[in-house]
Amino acid sequence: MRLLLDTHAFLWFLLDDPQLSATAQTVIQDPLNIVEVSPASYWEIAIKIRLGKYALPEPYQAFMEREIVENDFRILTIEPKHTALLTTMPLHHRDPFDRLLVAQASAEGISMVSSDAQLDVYGVKRIW
Repeated sequence: MRLLLDTHAFLWFLLDDPQLSATAQTVIQDPLNIVEVSPASYWEIAIKIRLGKYALPEPYQAFMEREIVENDFRILTIEPKHTALLTTMPLHHRDPFDRLLVAQASAEGISMVSSDAQLDVYGVKRIW
Protein backbone atom coordinates (compact mmCIF):
# COMPACT_ATOMS: atom_id res chain seq x y z
CA MET A 1 0.00 0.00 0.00
CA ARG A 2 1.19 3.53 -0.76
CA LEU A 3 0.96 6.07 2.04
CA LEU A 4 1.44 9.82 2.14
CA LEU A 5 2.51 11.18 5.52
CA ASP A 6 0.92 14.34 6.85
CA THR A 7 3.59 16.69 8.20
CA HIS A 8 2.89 15.94 11.85
CA ALA A 9 2.88 12.16 11.25
CA PHE A 10 6.22 12.49 9.46
CA LEU A 11 7.78 14.42 12.34
CA TRP A 12 6.21 12.34 15.10
CA PHE A 13 7.52 9.17 13.48
CA LEU A 14 11.03 10.56 13.05
CA LEU A 15 11.17 11.92 16.59
CA ASP A 16 9.50 8.91 18.22
CA ASP A 17 6.76 11.17 19.56
CA PRO A 18 4.10 9.38 21.66
CA GLN A 19 1.40 11.41 19.87
CA LEU A 20 1.83 9.09 16.86
CA SER A 21 -0.89 6.44 17.02
CA ALA A 22 0.03 2.77 17.21
CA THR A 23 -1.79 2.19 13.91
CA ALA A 24 0.19 4.94 12.20
CA GLN A 25 3.44 3.59 13.62
CA THR A 26 2.62 0.10 12.35
CA VAL A 27 1.73 1.12 8.79
CA ILE A 28 4.76 3.39 8.48
CA GLN A 29 7.09 0.62 9.66
CA ASP A 30 5.50 -2.12 7.52
CA PRO A 31 8.14 -3.00 4.89
CA LEU A 32 5.38 -3.90 2.44
CA ASN A 33 4.14 -0.31 2.37
CA ILE A 34 5.58 2.48 0.26
CA VAL A 35 5.80 5.55 2.48
CA GLU A 36 5.93 8.90 0.73
CA VAL A 37 6.68 12.41 1.91
CA SER A 38 5.70 15.55 0.05
CA PRO A 39 8.08 18.48 -0.40
CA ALA A 40 5.17 20.47 1.07
CA SER A 41 5.87 18.81 4.42
CA TYR A 42 9.54 19.60 4.64
CA TRP A 43 8.83 23.07 3.28
CA GLU A 44 6.24 23.60 6.05
CA ILE A 45 8.74 22.41 8.66
CA ALA A 46 11.42 24.79 7.33
CA ILE A 47 9.00 27.72 7.50
CA LYS A 48 7.98 26.87 11.07
CA ILE A 49 11.63 26.62 12.11
CA ARG A 50 12.36 30.04 10.57
CA LEU A 51 9.36 31.55 12.38
CA GLY A 52 10.54 30.09 15.68
CA LYS A 53 7.49 27.83 15.99
CA TYR A 54 9.45 24.61 15.81
CA ALA A 55 12.95 23.29 16.45
CA LEU A 56 14.70 20.10 15.44
CA PRO A 57 17.35 18.33 17.54
CA GLU A 58 19.98 19.06 14.89
CA PRO A 59 20.46 21.20 11.75
CA TYR A 60 17.47 20.99 9.39
CA GLN A 61 19.20 19.83 6.20
CA ALA A 62 21.24 17.07 7.80
CA PHE A 63 18.23 15.83 9.74
CA MET A 64 15.86 15.76 6.75
CA GLU A 65 18.26 14.19 4.29
CA ARG A 66 19.37 11.47 6.69
CA GLU A 67 15.91 10.59 7.99
CA ILE A 68 14.31 10.39 4.56
CA VAL A 69 17.05 8.05 3.32
CA GLU A 70 17.40 5.94 6.48
CA ASN A 71 13.64 5.37 6.70
CA ASP A 72 13.41 4.53 3.00
CA PHE A 73 10.79 7.23 2.45
CA ARG A 74 10.07 8.27 -1.10
CA ILE A 75 9.59 11.86 -2.16
CA LEU A 76 6.23 12.41 -3.84
CA THR A 77 7.10 15.28 -6.15
CA ILE A 78 4.52 18.00 -6.65
CA GLU A 79 3.14 17.78 -10.17
CA PRO A 80 0.62 19.84 -12.16
CA LYS A 81 -1.98 17.08 -11.75
CA HIS A 82 -1.75 17.63 -7.99
CA THR A 83 -1.99 21.41 -8.06
CA ALA A 84 -4.77 21.28 -10.67
CA LEU A 85 -7.04 19.79 -8.01
CA LEU A 86 -6.45 22.87 -5.86
CA THR A 87 -8.23 25.01 -8.45
CA THR A 88 -11.55 23.28 -7.75
CA MET A 89 -11.14 21.79 -4.27
CA PRO A 90 -13.68 23.13 -1.75
CA LEU A 91 -12.18 25.28 0.99
CA HIS A 92 -13.17 23.02 3.88
CA HIS A 93 -9.63 23.23 5.19
CA ARG A 94 -7.75 26.51 4.89
CA ASP A 95 -4.20 25.29 5.60
CA PRO A 96 -2.44 25.42 2.20
CA PHE A 97 0.01 22.65 3.11
CA ASP A 98 -2.76 20.27 4.16
CA ARG A 99 -4.77 21.11 1.05
CA LEU A 100 -1.79 20.27 -1.15
CA LEU A 101 -1.22 16.98 0.68
CA VAL A 102 -4.89 16.08 0.20
CA ALA A 103 -4.65 16.97 -3.50
CA GLN A 104 -1.57 14.78 -3.89
CA ALA A 105 -3.19 11.84 -2.10
CA SER A 106 -6.38 12.26 -4.16
CA ALA A 107 -4.60 12.49 -7.49
CA GLU A 108 -2.46 9.46 -6.68
CA GLY A 109 -5.31 7.45 -5.14
CA ILE A 110 -3.29 6.78 -1.98
CA SER A 111 -4.02 6.89 1.75
CA MET A 112 -2.88 9.65 4.08
CA VAL A 113 -1.44 9.00 7.52
CA SER A 114 -2.86 11.85 9.58
CA SER A 115 -4.58 12.57 12.88
CA ASP A 116 -6.51 15.44 11.26
CA ALA A 117 -10.13 14.27 10.99
CA GLN A 118 -11.00 17.53 9.18
CA LEU A 119 -9.38 16.00 6.09
CA ASP A 120 -12.11 13.35 5.90
CA VAL A 121 -14.47 15.79 4.14
CA TYR A 122 -12.24 15.49 1.06
CA GLY A 123 -12.85 11.78 0.69
CA VAL A 124 -9.23 10.63 0.96
CA LYS A 125 -8.64 7.48 2.94
CA ARG A 126 -7.08 8.55 6.23
CA ILE A 127 -5.21 6.15 8.46
CA TRP A 128 -4.69 6.94 12.11
